[in-house]
Amino acid sequence: MEALGINILSVSDDGVVATMPVDHRTHQPFGLLHGGASVALAETAASVGAFHFIDHDTQACVGLEINANHIRGKRDGIVTAHAKPLHIGKTTMVWEVKIVDEEAELICVSRCTMAILQKKPKLN
Repeated sequence: MEALGINILSVSDDGVVATMPVDHRTHQPFGLLHGGASVALAETAASVGAFHFIDHDTQACVGLEINANHIRGKRDGIVTAHAKPLHIGKTTMVWEVKIVDEEAELICVSRCTMAILQKKPKLN
């Protein structure tokens, strides 16, 4: 998160809001927001959201699958991810993440499936 400048603004039962700058850290070679950076922002937001819903003592969450459609390019500024849970199950969660620019124009839409794992008990 630090390397890409990702900041978590809010976490609630309704979802997660996170921001990321569009700058030298997140550009692809042609000066546009890198699709991989958008995917990293989307999975970060979904992961933080899934972590909000699990029992931290007995469970862990990891990314299982992610896809993204890159709708519009962006050269500079800030993008904001709005992650919302579509499904909260016992073993999986599905999150929709919309990444928008400062004018709320859609930059990327992603869907991320998170696996909910049971932690193994520690042996004494």
